[in-house]
Amino acid sequence: MSVVAGGRGGRVPISRAQPRQKPRQNAADVVRDRARTSVTDFYKNLQGGKIRFRLVAMYVLISLLLMTLLVRVSYLQTIGASAYREASVSQRTRISTAFAERGSILDRNGLELALPVPTRTVFADPRVIVDPVATARAIAGVLGMLPEDELVLAGKLQNTGSSFVYIARQATTEVSTALTALNLPGISSYAEQSRTLTSDGLRALVGRTDIDGVGISGLEEQFNVLLAGTDGRIVREVNSKGQSIPTGDDSSQVAVPGQDLVTTIDRNIQFQVDAIVTQQITRLNARGGTAIVMDSTTGEIYAMSTIRKNTDGTYSADSGNFAAVDAYEPGSVAKVFSISAALNEGKVEPNSVFKVAGKQVFNAGTKWAQTITDAYPHGLEDMTVRKIIVDSSNLGTVQIAQTMPPEKLHEYFERYGFGAKTDLNYPGESKGLLKSFNDLRGTEKFTTAYGYGYSSSALQLIAGVNVVANNGVYVAPRLVNSVIDLDGINQPSTPSATHTVIKPEVAATMRSMMSDVVCFGTAALAKVPGMTVAGKTGTGYKRQDNGTYIKDDGSRAYFASFVGFLPAEKPRFTVLVSIDEPDPASRDRFGGTAAAPVFASIAQVLINELDIRPAATDMGCPKERPAELGAAH
Repeated sequence: MSVVAGGRGGRVPISRAQPRQKPRQNAADVVRDRARTSVTDFYKNLQGGKIRFRLVAMYVLISLLLMTLLVRVSYLQTIGASAYREASVSQRTRISTAFAERGSILDRNGLELALPVPTRTVFADPRVIVDPVATARAIAGVLGMLPEDELVLAGKLQNTGSSFVYIARQATTEVSTALTALNLPGISSYAEQSRTLTSDGLRALVGRTDIDGVGISGLEEQFNVLLAGTDGRIVREVNSKGQSIPTGDDSSQVAVPGQDLVTTIDRNIQFQVDAIVTQQITRLNARGGTAIVMDSTTGEIYAMSTIRKNTDGTYSADSGNFAAVDAYEPGSVAKVFSISAALNEGKVEPNSVFKVAGKQVFNAGTKWAQTITDAYPHGLEDMTVRKIIVDSSNLGTVQIAQTMPPEKLHEYFERYGFGAKTDLNYPGESKGLLKSFNDLRGTEKFTTAYGYGYSSSALQLIAGVNVVANNGVYVAPRLVNSVIDLDGINQPSTPSATHTVIKPEVAATMRSMMSDVVCFGTAALAKVPGMTVAGKTGTGYKRQDNGTYIKDDGSRAYFASFVGFLPAEKPRFTVLVSIDEPDPASRDRFGGTAAAPVFASIAQVLINELDIRPAATDMGCPKERPAELGAAH
């Protein structure tokens, strides 16, 4: 029992409070209370489910993000790494090509024919240039550019999407130094090679390279892979101003230089031959001229000169090596092949006699009927084989050729190298034209005997005549002696291919008769004092676009040639000279007057440069014409 204070200090006893009794509920209230409790519990449970759902969703989302990040990182480390690495490299490094030094082309004595010349190429990186307009103006002042060119340059320098713009390609030392001395941000330079020849006359034979140093003609093209070498690369890291900064990582690659090509050419002889040919074609106002000097035994070419008139009337070797790529009907030089074939077949002897008319009709009564005249006017005349070649009789040569089956003569032409390219494999080399015997029509079956109806390049022609000089053996022309590899070791080239065409005794007979051609016949202007030389002239009409040998204005174009060798008894060198379209009104339009004198001048060069001596018994040409040759024509 509890006691509480009362009035007047008294205490009043109070009994302990008893628990309050809940009122009794009816069934409806009980159901309502239970329903209210169930709803409350439902909302509580629902609130708890949302939290768990959010947690799960957040976990899944974070997992997906982490997985995506992992996949992205994996991609960047593997498949996509190269692209981003390149972008990074592009931003902070500069990669330039270390150009390989192109190998030199040398003559047989090691003297340079074509050699690399160091230059510098100045370029710009627009990404680093601060003021493109001012930079273009400064560069234009050094290079002397026109205002419109300066404007174009300024536009290129403003293109920050580009990392390289040429300013001066293969510039001289003076120009490159002046440009780099401006200290302009984004302007740099690198070493590059250009190409030069030691003589302008070599351009036809040696050929050219383009501005990137790739051979595009001549020997430069033919041996481009050997001469070019392998480019390297220079890698450098730069700062925001484009200035190089040192790094410990250097992935630069050293360029591998090209190998040197040693040719068979003699530079001194080539230079003099160029001058002699140029002088003659200028004098004759000719379209062009060619000369080849070949070692009679080895086939090595000591000089190959091709000079042609330019549109401005000057002469140069810029047009190409026509000695290899052009082909013409050889004219009377071809009589060497027809007559030697008949001698080799035993059908004739040097003193065999033929009755030769001044003109003759072939294929009479057919659509192929044609009259052929001899090289000079005459009546019916007895001619020996020797006289026929000395006086260059067309109809006499036809009669000699007719002692053999036509197929046999055609076979000899092939053995002499016609209708096929030589072993030089020179770019653009012509194989000439030698029809199958079955394709010959009309007088072609006769005119091939004296040089019409087929065509040859100068290379083919000199190689054919050289068979006589080389004791009846064909030796392929050759232009390369060796290659000097990267270790400085001289690697000799394969010797020229050979095959026998005529017997040695037949070749000796032909040399004797061809000596008479020079001493007493059509090639008197080819004589060399104190030494007997041998050869054969040729004067051919050039076929025109109208299918005939006569131009629309009624005139003719001539192709004058001479092929000979020296000394006649034991030849060391065979020389071809051809003059393309000498003045048709001049008496010097023939092989004996246009080409033979050039041979004599070249022969004197060879004698002086190579100390060629005649045999002790060689006293040069006799003073009197032999009686068996009759009167001169």
